[in-house]
Amino acid sequence: MLRSLYKLALPFAFMAATLLSAQPSPQTGTTTATARKHHRTRRSRRVIASTTRTTVTSRRTGRSVARTTTQAGVIHANSTTALRVAVARRHRGRRVYANPWTEPTYADSTAGDSIDGEDLVVRKAAVDALGPYNGTVVVADPQTGRILTIVNQRLGMQGAFQPCSTVKVIVSLASLSEGLVKAGTSVRLSRRSSTDMTQALARSNNLYFAKLGQELGFERVHKYGQLFGLGEKAGLDIRGEEAGYLASEPPQTGVGMMTSFGDGIRLTPLELASIVSTVSNGGTMYYLQYPRTQDEAQHLVPRIKRTLDIAELIPQIKPGMMGAVEYGTARRANFDPNEPMFGKTGTCTDTAQPGVHLGWFGSFNDVGRNKLVVVVLLTGGRGISGPIASGVAGNVYHNLSQEHFFASDAPVTPVSLVSMQNCCSR
Repeated sequence: MLRSLYKLALPFAFMAATLLSAQPSPQTGTTTATARKHHRTRRSRRVIASTTRTTVTSRRTGRSVARTTTQAGVIHANSTTALRVAVARRHRGRRVYANPWTEPTYADSTAGDSIDGEDLVVRKAAVDALGPYNGTVVVADPQTGRILTIVNQRLGMQGAFQPCSTVKVIVSLASLSEGLVKAGTSVRLSRRSSTDMTQALARSNNLYFAKLGQELGFERVHKYGQLFGLGEKAGLDIRGEEAGYLASEPPQTGVGMMTSFGDGIRLTPLELASIVSTVSNGGTMYYLQYPRTQDEAQHLVPRIKRTLDIAELIPQIKPGMMGAVEYGTARRANFDPNEPMFGKTGTCTDTAQPGVHLGWFGSFNDVGRNKLVVVVLLTGGRGISGPIASGVAGNVYHNLSQEHFFASDAPVTPVSLVSMQNCCSR
């Protein structure tokens, strides 16, 4: 009997729940339908109907009757949970970046330097050019081996890093010397691409130099590396100088990576200055000397370390090194046809110190009274590269040019002598 009454009352209970849910709320004055439209609010709402079964005694018959009552209500979700969901949705599309670099990009690179014995004009030009970057600038005279200035002497004499693409200068000369290629010979790199040494140097083509390295083989790469002074001190009794490193066996990455990125080699700025000086003067490798007083500078005697038979090969690599500055990777050096310069950039992350990004540039000029070698090494993180280093070197040359550092001595002619005599006879 009771079960029959319950079954009859259940449909009426659901109808009552539906009617109650459509009634305006006495507190908010909105219906459930209206609440559904505001589902974007922080507090979500849902309407529930609860059915309660009770037993009462009928006054008329005196029998027990089952009565079912239905209640409708609004339940609010936990506001803390809703806030967490909202925050999660807000940050769902954001990326979290971690800084992989351990070396600062900017620093005071002149701290701790001793300028006694340096050329102060050259030093000022180098300091102004380097600016706030964390790095070193080495300026040397390729005709004598004298170091004119080192900005950030600690890094310049003790910093040994992967040479990156600057190693391609040595690889070029080694390949030419061994007769593997000529500067104008086009080398096929793939089915649809090929290039020659001039373009490969100008644009720093890694595939080209990796292929040359594989043809040279490790033994010959190691031989020419030693010949150009890799793994040994470049200076003569320079206090505090440390040597770089040259692997005695092929690196795990292969010879191709050694000849394109410098894997297995640790290069110091002084070593690169020695290499570039040797190319600049036609093959004479001088010991670098760093006078520490003006008297030492005035009485410096050049000392030859060794002579390399590369004089006939240098004209074949100079167009590529000039091309790098004119239209290639070193365009930031601001090429001036009246004061041409030659150089090679290098950009990579140091394999031994993965938190250090490197920007190299080794360069020399070839006109004017004073010929110089300028080597720049930048260490840091984001924004550091060989092209940035080339811009620093270009500013060194530009600053010195403004001081007429490269101007040729004006010749004394008979016309000028006559003019002076006429002036004085008046």
